[in-house]
Amino acid sequence: MSNVNFHAVIPARMASTRLPEKPLKLIAGVPMVVRVAARAESSGAQSVVVATDDARIVEACSTHGVKALLTNANHPTGTDRLSEAVTIMGLDDEDIVVNVQGDEPLIPPEVVREVAELLADNPDCDMATAAHEIHDIEEFLNPNVVKVALDHAGKAITFSRAPIPWPRDAFREDKSVLPADLHPLRHIGLYAYKVKFLKQFPHWEQAPIEKMESLEQLRALWYGVKIAVKVLPGALPAGVDTQEDLERACAAYEQNL
Repeated sequence: MSNVNFHAVIPARMASTRLPEKPLKLIAGVPMVVRVAARAESSGAQSVVVATDDARIVEACSTHGVKALLTNANHPTGTDRLSEAVTIMGLDDEDIVVNVQGDEPLIPPEVVREVAELLADNPDCDMATAAHEIHDIEEFLNPNVVKVALDHAGKAITFSRAPIPWPRDAFREDKSVLPADLHPLRHIGLYAYKVKFLKQFPHWEQAPIEKMESLEQLRALWYGVKIAVKVLPGALPAGVDTQEDLERACAAYEQNL
């Protein structure tokens, strides 16, 4: 491990249409949000804090020795919730915070650290995130899969739900397979931020392209923020959105007990 110092903040909302009260769903007898916090702690984070809108989540975290903050219930995005959390925590502008989603109980701790390290190694950036290569044509064309294009230095040029880059000449001949020389990247929603960015972000108006694509990271690019991207060797374990996802996560934990 490097000696980079960073904090992990876990936004956790009780509201979920597909899996009600999701953060408190038990995984091998422990609430999901507590499982996520344990993963974040294993990454070597200097501190781990859950930022939530519900006192029941604060209570569950406290019972298991996890620090939690009660934040405003009306934040439009998780990034806005993080902004309030880092202000309450009193962090310095240059501190690094990794946003670990509260429904990622299988996230590898080393990836959390790697994204923090990437931001520390790129002082011209205020954000860092991750991606992995797409190998399947259906995934490439799927608008629910967010793609990212990088510059020569590994920084994001843009994010899109559209298939980017579009292999014009190859697709004139055949759109059923990915060209061998095309290496598109799927964006993974894991972010490291400088605290100063988190304090500024809620005060910026939404960018037109952000509204069109429904991708808030495009707001950062719109306002000139540089985003470093860690290309991982493969996909991360899926998060929990449904009862089936929860059962899969439970099985994974039970196999490792």
